[in-house]
Amino acid sequence: MQSIRSRCSALSEHPYFTNIIIGLILLNAILIGFETYTGIYERNLDLFTYADQLLLWVFTIEILIRLLGSRSFKSFFSEPWNIFDFLIVASGHLLVGGHYVTVLRILRVLRVLRAISIIPSLRKMVNALIATIPSMGTIMLLLGVFFYIYGVIGTTMFKEIAPEYFGTLHASFLTLFQVVTLESWASGVMRPIIAESPSSWWFFVTFILFGTFVIFNLFVGVVVTNVEEANQAENPSPTEIKLNQVQEELEEIKQLLRDQQVVNRTKIK
Repeated sequence: MQSIRSRCSALSEHPYFTNIIIGLILLNAILIGFETYTGIYERNLDLFTYADQLLLWVFTIEILIRLLGSRSFKSFFSEPWNIFDFLIVASGHLLVGGHYVTVLRILRVLRVLRAISIIPSLRKMVNALIATIPSMGTIMLLLGVFFYIYGVIGTTMFKEIAPEYFGTLHASFLTLFQVVTLESWASGVMRPIIAESPSSWWFFVTFILFGTFVIFNLFVGVVVTNVEEANQAENPSPTEIKLNQVQEELEEIKQLLRDQQVVNRTKIK
């Protein structure tokens, strides 16, 4: 058993094995893309079906190799990306039949996301983005308050002028989202309203200044900071390595001093 585990572990960590799996994931993505063209898909239905089944079983064998190569089942499933890979592949075997066609097609598209778990640089980037979620809580709260205030003001001021944009509170939120992304906000939203109410320029100018240039930049700053911290954690600078070594040596000295104190107290007794 130990021999099988070591062989599976060596195989799963081999660069050739990883590159082959990445290539098959990309091939799977290309086939799924071709399936959206009805003419091509219907003419080659059998080919697409056989290719999908073949890729599914290859991915199944890959998961089994990684599972057997891990120290234990618990260690394998303690990694969230392994759970994600396992569920995506297992769903291809479990959700079979006409009732699950739509769900199965969506899950087959999600197989492309397995490239994230296979490619280390992508995995590091996504982990850094996930790490930003707790930090974004306060920013999301600030953004929600900001949108609510301007949504109420916009609905109150422009309900009669532009009911298609500010007729209701939820319509105002959607319009403000369009404005904050700077998508056709001037010609599509602002100028028709300014033509009816010339003093309304302050509403849009202040919203863009605070929403786009301040709050959105806070989002970017949090993401960049977390990505830099993740890079530093994986690739520490020579100074950080030296500081860590000095810290470890200090801890060893402290432990030796404590042991010596215990010995001296024992001798005195």
